[in-house]
Amino acid sequence: METLDCENLLCPLPVLRARKVLMGLASGAVLRVRTTDPMARIDLPHFCAEAGHHLLETRGDGRVTEFTIRRK
Repeated sequence: METLDCENLLCPLPVLRARKVLMGLASGAVLRVRTTDPMARIDLPHFCAEAGHHLLETRGDGRVTEFTIRRK
């Protein structure tokens, strides 16, 4: 599983960077995205739904939210 650190980046950068990394991964590969932007809780699930990727998990510890995404 690859991890993408998007901490301290604001919208739309976490989505744009996740999209770029996912485009380079094989179908079925899993990407973990770490972000501190509260808008990512809305933006990343929406991006996954629009692009056809599967959002496996969203979890947060207060400051950092991690998204686990399986590439379509």
